[in-house]
Amino acid sequence: MTRGPEDVYDDAAVNAWIQDDPDPATRAELTELLSAAGSHGERAQAARRALNDAFSGTLAFGTAGLRGRLGGGPNRMNRVVVIRAAAGLSAYLKARLGEGFSVVIGYDARHNSEQFARDTAAVVTGAGGRAILFESHCPTPVLAFALRRLEADAGVMVTASHNPPQDNGYKVYLGGRAVTDSGQGAQIVPPYDSQIAAVIDAVGPVGSVPRPQSGWETVDPGIREEYIERAAQAARMTAPTPVRIVLTAMHGVGGATCREVLARVGFTDVVEVAEQFEPDPDFPTVAFPNPEEPGALDLALEKAREVEADLVIANDPDADRCSAAIPDADAPGGWRQLTGDEVGALLGEQAAELAAFAGNGVLACSVVSSRLLRRIAQSHGLGFRRTLTGFKWISREPGLVFGYEEALGYCVDPAAVRDKDGISASVRLAVLISVLKQQGRTLQDLLDRLAREHGLHATSPLSMRVEDLDIITSTMERLRSGGAPAKLAGSPVTKTVDLLDGISDGNGGTLPPTNGLVWVTASDDRVVVRPSGTEPKLKCYCEVILPTNDTPVAEVREAAAERLEAIKEDLRGILGIAA
Repeated sequence: MTRGPEDVYDDAAVNAWIQDDPDPATRAELTELLSAAGSHGERAQAARRALNDAFSGTLAFGTAGLRGRLGGGPNRMNRVVVIRAAAGLSAYLKARLGEGFSVVIGYDARHNSEQFARDTAAVVTGAGGRAILFESHCPTPVLAFALRRLEADAGVMVTASHNPPQDNGYKVYLGGRAVTDSGQGAQIVPPYDSQIAAVIDAVGPVGSVPRPQSGWETVDPGIREEYIERAAQAARMTAPTPVRIVLTAMHGVGGATCREVLARVGFTDVVEVAEQFEPDPDFPTVAFPNPEEPGALDLALEKAREVEADLVIANDPDADRCSAAIPDADAPGGWRQLTGDEVGALLGEQAAELAAFAGNGVLACSVVSSRLLRRIAQSHGLGFRRTLTGFKWISREPGLVFGYEEALGYCVDPAAVRDKDGISASVRLAVLISVLKQQGRTLQDLLDRLAREHGLHATSPLSMRVEDLDIITSTMERLRSGGAPAKLAGSPVTKTVDLLDGISDGNGGTLPPTNGLVWVTASDDRVVVRPSGTEPKLKCYCEVILPTNDTPVAEVREAAAERLEAIKEDLRGILGIAA
C-alpha cells in the first residue's frame, strides 16, 4: 500500500531506528509493522496507524520524567528512549558536578523495568558517574529514601505507578550536590526538566553511548531495613490496640515491605489479598491497577467482609499511594472507601497535633485538594501552603511536616522521604485507628468531629477520558474564551481564576502558572478543571462546604453529596464531553 499524505512516519527513519535499537523485541515489532504497512487492507491500515503514532514525535521529558506506552519508536517507552534519557541526565550532572556524580536507581516489577534500570546503570557508569542499582524491584518510597540516605546527586525510579500494564515510566529526582535547598531529594521541577530535556535532545545515536557491562554498585540491602525501621519508628506506639487489617498490594511491589513495617509497629493481624499480593506486571485481577478506579478494591472489600476487618489498606503498584476503606453499615456491602481528601484530613489532623506540640511546622496540599487542611493547620497554629499539583511541589515546601494531594498521595515523613509514601501513610492510618479504637471511637467519628469544627468539606472528582488530546486543548480554550458557567447547582459563579495567571499559595506568595481554571460560587462551592499530567483525561475536582450547626453530620453529608452530584451534572453539559 502506498503511503498517504496523512502518514507522518518515514520508512528511512523507521529503518534507522531499527538499526540503532538494542532490543530485539522492539526491532522485530517495527520490522513487522513496516512490512505490514506495505501490504493491503485493514492489516496495512492498522500498521500505518501504529507507525504514525509511534513516530509522531518524541516522548516528552518533563517534571514527571517520562511515561508512555511500551513499544518501538521515539513516542514510546523503550530501551532507545531510556538510554538517551540516561545519557542526557548523566551529561547534565557531569557538566554541573564533574565526574563521580552519583545516581541511585530503583525499579518496579513492570514489563521491562529491570532492563531499563540496568541500561541506566550502564550509561551512568560509562559517563564517569557512580551508579548504585537496587538488586531487585523496590517501592518508589524506598528509592526516595535511599536517595537522601546515600546523599546521591540524583535518583531514577523506573515505574509507571498505577498506569495500565502496557505503560512504563522514568521518574527523576535531584539531591546531594545537585540540589541543596528544601527540594533536595524531591522530583524535578522547572527549570531542571527543560535543562535536562535539552541535553537529552542533543544525545546522538544509542550505539555511540558508552554502556559497559559492569562497574556499577548495588544498593546495600540494609537500606531497605533502614527504611522499614524509620517508617516503623516514626509511627511506633506502646502496645497498640489490636486491629485487623486487610492489605492489598494491587499486584505491585509494596506488599512485603508494608507488611513488615506494620509488624514492626505491632500490627500482626494482617490479612493479605493473596490474589493481588505478589508482583504481576499484567495486573490480572483489575481493569486498572489504580485504587481510585471503581472495582479496584473489590477483592479487598470481599476479604474484609469475610474476616470482619477494621481497616482495608490498598497500595498502588509502586506503593507511593495509599487508599483506605472502613466499615460503614449504611454503605453498599457495609464498607466505604475513603476519599483522598478524607485520608488527607485524618493524617493531617494527626500530624498537626504532633507538630503543634513541637511548636512549629507547615501543612501543605495541592490546589485541587480540599480546603479543609488549611483550616486544620490554622486551628493548631501551624503554617499552611497551597501548591501546584504533584508531589514535586508539595514535598519541597520549607518546614513541611505533612503534605498530601487528593489522588491518594501522602508525605508523612518529609525528612526521610521527600515524596508521597503509601507505605508510611498506611502505617500511620493503622496507628490512628488503633488509638481511636482504644478510645471507643472510629475514623468516621474523627471525620465527623472535623466536620463539626470546620464545616463539612465534601469532595468528588469527575474524570473524562478522551481518545484525542486535541479535544482537551480545545475545551480549555473554549472555557477561557467565554465558556465558563454562570451557575453551578443553582449558585452563581462569583469568581473565576485562570491558573495560567497564577494563584495565591496561601501565604502571601503566588504559584507558578499552570493549565487550569478555578470556579467558586456564591455558596462557596469550588470546581478546579485541569488536564491530567499523566493520562488522556480532563479532570474536574469538585468541593462543597456546608456548616453542620446542630444538624446531624450524616444528614449534612447526604445534602453535600446531592449538591456535588448536581454540580457534576452541570459540568457534563458545560464541558460537552461524555463522562
